[in-house]
Amino acid sequence: MTMETLSALVAFAFVSSATPGPNNLMLMASGANYGFARSLPHMLGIALGFTLMIVLVGLGLIQLFDAWPTSYTLLKVVSVVYMAWLAWKIAQAAPVRARQATGTPLSFLQAAAFQWVNPKAWAMALTALSVYATDATLAMFCKVALVFGLVNLPSIALWTVLGQQMARLLTSPSRRRAFNWTMAALLMASLYPVLMPT
Repeated sequence: MTMETLSALVAFAFVSSATPGPNNLMLMASGANYGFARSLPHMLGIALGFTLMIVLVGLGLIQLFDAWPTSYTLLKVVSVVYMAWLAWKIAQAAPVRARQATGTPLSFLQAAAFQWVNPKAWAMALTALSVYATDATLAMFCKVALVFGLVNLPSIALWTVLGQQMARLLTSPSRRRAFNWTMAALLMASLYPVLMPT
């Protein structure tokens, strides 16, 4: 991989990781409702889960989907149902103080598994591999994944911090409810590309 290709990959990884999408919207809501420290497993699950996804897709998992076209429809259905459930969970989140005993943000494994039903994650992985992987080897797939891992974690952490800072403004139940319902609506709106016919 040349320096030019590496620089372009870093730029792509930053832009795609830092722009709004299901992961970032959920982290913003998690930061606001649970704080930064309790959202760490969620952040690490996204960062490490997505890097593993890049490697596995590069190794040929996508060929399995191509061999069984119905799997694309199944993936869409699972994505929509799961993201609707997550949106409902975000909309119903109570203030941090009220949920400290029982409430929990997304766990490491839940966040890592979510990447497989996240439409933006699929688009990012496929674009990164098709454009920036200069050869189809495990070493190359690992390089692309490593770049994403190094760029992704600080990018998504900013969304969690933003949510945590917004919590200072969400001092009344009505403000927090409005924030949570807005985040839930934006999460569902992020499904627009999936629901539109190709």
